[in-house]
Amino acid sequence: VALKRMLNFNVPPVKNSTGEPVWKVLIYDRFGQDIISPLLSVKELRDMGITLHLLLHSDRDAIPDVPAVYFVMPTEENIDRMCQDLRNQLYESYYLNFISAISRSKLEDIANAAIGANAVTQVAKVFDQYLNFITLEDDMFVLCNQNKELVSYRAINRPDITDTEMETIMDTIVDSLFCFFVTLGAIPIIRCSRGTAAEMVAVKLDKKLRENLRDARNSLFTGDTLGAGQFSFQRPLLVLVDRNIDLATPLHHTWTYQALVHDVLDFHLNRVNLEESTGMETSPAGARPKKKNKKSYDLTASDKFWQKHKGSPFPEVAESVQQELESYRAQEDEVKRLKSIMGIEGEDEGAISMLSDNTAKLTSAVSSLPELLEKKRLIDLHTNVATAVLEHIKSRKLDVYFEYEEKIMSKSTLDKSLLDMISDPDAGTPEDKMRLFLIYYISSAQAPSEIDLEQYKKALMDAGCNLAPLNYIKQWK
Repeated sequence: VALKRMLNFNVPPVKNSTGEPVWKVLIYDRFGQDIISPLLSVKELRDMGITLHLLLHSDRDAIPDVPAVYFVMPTEENIDRMCQDLRNQLYESYYLNFISAISRSKLEDIANAAIGANAVTQVAKVFDQYLNFITLEDDMFVLCNQNKELVSYRAINRPDITDTEMETIMDTIVDSLFCFFVTLGAIPIIRCSRGTAAEMVAVKLDKKLRENLRDARNSLFTGDTLGAGQFSFQRPLLVLVDRNIDLATPLHHTWTYQALVHDVLDFHLNRVNLEESTGMETSPAGARPKKKNKKSYDLTASDKFWQKHKGSPFPEVAESVQQELESYRAQEDEVKRLKSIMGIEGEDEGAISMLSDNTAKLTSAVSSLPELLEKKRLIDLHTNVATAVLEHIKSRKLDVYFEYEEKIMSKSTLDKSLLDMISDPDAGTPEDKMRLFLIYYISSAQAPSEIDLEQYKKALMDAGCNLAPLNYIKQWK
């Protein structure tokens, strides 16, 4: 909703409006692109009047009779480029939207550039959007995708991290959380684990919320800008937990569809990228593999199959794809049969009677054709994605890893020794083996003896594993 309002020149879009949208250009940086791409397709952008969407730092030609909507982070580099656009008179008017709040000094830089370029009247609106987070699903968001290593577990827990670096990381996290609650229009009740980075985030966020509420005139949590959240007596609960309380779970080989796609495929911001081999090409020198094609698929909220089965165990997903395919073929055969009947020739009364009976059925079938084509598209999509996942499961024996790790984490009896699992050359990559051993090490009540540990380390090294993760976990535990 916030994005659609922004793209409509910060005016709420009118539902069921029959008027033509105002044609405009969208200019974003990488951060803005990551926020928009999981939520709005190219078609949806076009429906809102976006004829062109370009990166801020790309080479852009002047389009002097079209307004431009900017959606960027208020960084020094971005501000300089926006000022350059004003000087170059690239667009008819400028609607400047900042992902996070812009500082007064940077705002003055833009104002000075506008005055210098004689473009003050062309800067139509300047807004802080407070959208510094990425919404992937109705009930899930992440803090960032660009430079995500800067706010990762590794970044926070580096032994050589300085106080200044830690402050920067905490401020980045707090800014994203603050933006989320401004957009939600609600002030959270905050709970956190003590003596950890989670507590640092909680204290900073609490301070930022209180400072904003103290200034009643400019508070972001009052006034007409908020939705229903301001009228609700229920406040959301924000629980901030340190990752260290459960390190085994992110290492665990999973068995549900969405988690497997995330684990084994190239899956970012609801888009999965697959490499498809096009078979063998015969030449006088013999057969050689053709160049692999890359295909991208969007797994979004509009994908009914994904929404229904993303949390299902993988075997159920494969079965459901087959059922959907059979259902589609039955519908397709029915359409073909009706079309065949409609093509009957001659004056045969029986044929004409049959034709009359089937006209309504064919009309219904034709009207459902777009739905049928969409169904076919989704079946093809999930057949390709599920096949790619299955290849990884078979080649790496991920089903064996999943079951074995489940037993370790639930303290069940193991039917095969851990050394045998690590030493099996046909089971898993070096990373799979290291993940398995780390889960065993973390989940064990007592660390293995030095003799046993040396055996495990030798087996891991023989399997091609990098022992750096193990050395870290030894210090952590």
